[in-house]
Amino acid sequence: MLCGDNGLPGRFLILDFASHKKLLEETTGLTLERDVPLRGFTSLGIGGPAALFAVTDSPSTMGKLISTATGCGLEILVLGGGTNLLVSDEGFEGIAVHARILGVELSEDGDRLTVGAGVPVAGLVEDLIARGIGGLEFAAGLPGTIGGAVAGNAGCFGCTFGQKLVGATVVTGKGEVLEVDDLSWFGFEYRRSSVSARQAVVTTATFAVRPDDRSRLRREADEHLRNRRDRHPAKEIMTAGSYFKNLEPSEPGGHRTAAGALLDQVGAREMSVGDAAVFERHANIVINRKNATAENVLELAGRMAAKVKKKFDIELEPEVRFVGRRPGMGF
Repeated sequence: MLCGDNGLPGRFLILDFASHKKLLEETTGLTLERDVPLRGFTSLGIGGPAALFAVTDSPSTMGKLISTATGCGLEILVLGGGTNLLVSDEGFEGIAVHARILGVELSEDGDRLTVGAGVPVAGLVEDLIARGIGGLEFAAGLPGTIGGAVAGNAGCFGCTFGQKLVGATVVTGKGEVLEVDDLSWFGFEYRRSSVSARQAVVTTATFAVRPDDRSRLRREADEHLRNRRDRHPAKEIMTAGSYFKNLEPSEPGGHRTAAGALLDQVGAREMSVGDAAVFERHANIVINRKNATAENVLELAGRMAAKVKKKFDIELEPEVRFVGRRPGMGF
């Protein structure tokens, strides 16, 4: 059972993790760990322990792991770069899987690029620019990994990964490995796809690319990187990125209203709860100053959204996904 948007199937199950660990290890050949803190696997640096933890670099092993875990009634959390993710302070009562599926393969004529889900986006873009391959330069400096970028339809500067995708290999909740080239399967929308709803995991993705001039690609990427440096936290600052989604256009073909613009008008940049704070140069980015908890972040985000609701009567929708038990919930 793969995590949905809130990471919960409706209640926590009472599970015998010792026996499930043994079965999963026998089925996959992996060595699983117990009670591994997830703060080291999220860009926010927040997260309690996962009841079970596994690392795999194999799509077929991922399939066995998912099918067995699903059969055991275990919740599954697949981790890549850990961006756009907030894990409960109480941890995750299921199995967290760190996907390290790597590999980059360019077609002979340079128009198709197949990439492992665990490949970091920013590093991939730099490699492509050095090779004179264009198509993904819009994502220069974007945090996270390819698998998450596809599943979340990540994008910036007017382009998304869904627009560049031509196919992918996915593992379903039943452990089946599918080659998907019908893009309607993904149901791409703004900052989302149907991958999670289908209880699937992207293991490799193929994109449309093109040979291009290195100098031109470098100039465009550098412009994007300058924009990020001006408005986004430095790499050493712990953050999940933009916390709320931008608003739908008021008319077809129109531009989205930036959530950050609304948050600026309610003074969000001055807000903080504990060590969770709004970034001083971007009102829609929450940072962990040092020892923030998930509860701190949730309270801060709630206050931010409440201010926007009060002033504009607009409900902000989180882009950051929360996983685990919410504070104050009785299950």
